[in-house]
Amino acid sequence: MAKPSPIIPDKLYFRIGEAAKLVGVEDYVLRFWETEFPTLRPTKSASGQRLYRRQDIEAMRRLKHLLHEEGYTIEGARKLLRARRNGQQQSALPFTPSVSEQRLKQLRAEIEALMALLNRKLK
Repeated sequence: MAKPSPIIPDKLYFRIGEAAKLVGVEDYVLRFWETEFPTLRPTKSASGQRLYRRQDIEAMRRLKHLLHEEGYTIEGARKLLRARRNGQQQSALPFTPSVSEQRLKQLRAEIEALMALLNRKLK
């Protein structure tokens, strides 16, 4: 089971290192995703540093979920996101992280622990 993502702090901009930690990937992965997904275009500071907004972090978390947990390829994720953006497909996934998603993960962990306990008692 994947560990929950850290809470996104209430800030206007995040540098690439902060964004990578919040998404749970390395810096180079975010730079690669920028080349593959046209919607990921962070603003840049006067010194050329990438500056991500909260909505960028949320989008990258959704992308990570598609690629790492749902098993989509880069091309498959690109097509799915394009279709969603054009309104061609109803989203099967919660499109924004929410408290209820975290609660469901917690409940699942509790159920799995109970099942393990029951299995030990039945043996």
